[in-house]
Formats: sequence, structure tokens, C-alpha cells
Amino acid sequence: MSAFYTVLLLVVANIFMTFAWYGHLKMQELNWISHSTPLVIVILISWGIALLEYFFQVPANRMGFHGNGGPFSLMQLKVIQEAITLTVFTIFTVIFFKGEQLHWNHFAAFVCLILAVYFVFMK
Repeated sequence: MSAFYTVLLLVVANIFMTFAWYGHLKMQELNWISHSTPLVIVILISWGIALLEYFFQVPANRMGFHGNGGPFSLMQLKVIQEAITLTVFTIFTVIFFKGEQLHWNHFAAFVCLILAVYFVFMK
């Protein structure tokens, strides 16, 4: 079950991190903040959202790491996290930024990431 909870926490963490990194662009589009909002304010908003990410990311890594009794090596945790990040980012982009389109090279990149997950778990 720790593998499941690790991945679940990583998904939640990546949702928060995607909003922290790119959500301000949507906030700007929705006029929640303006183009003239000082960058320091935008950074502070993003940091506040990113703090929530850490409440999930750190426990996921601690729980999932084999050194703490979890099922994953450090390299496996990182590759899982990267695959989740790309998946969450893609869903975020398709839902919130309608003008962005997926192309064949994006799907090729997804395949490469899936292969990375496969290779990192090979014995």
C-alpha cells in the first residue's frame, strides 16, 4: 500500500506545483492579477501554493524511499515524479489553456518517459 500512497501523494503534490508554476498565467488571463502586478507579488502567490506542494511531496518521498522502508529507490522516485509531472502538466494545459495543442512530438516525449519508468524499474 505504501507504493499506492506514495504515487497518490506525488500526484497531489504535482497538482499544487503545476498551479504554483503556471497558475499565475491563468490568473492573469482571468484578470485575477494583471500584467502590471509586481513580480514579487506573483512570486509570493506561487510560493504560497508551492508550500502546499511540499506538504505532499516530502511525505511521499519519505514514505516511498526504500531507506525508510518504502518500495522505491531514489532514482525510481524521481522518474515516477517526472512522469507524474508531465501527465499533470498535460492535463492542466489541455483543461486551462485551450489554445495550447498537443502534437505528435509531445506524444513521442510521453512514450520516452514511459520507457524511462520501465527502464528505471528493470533489474
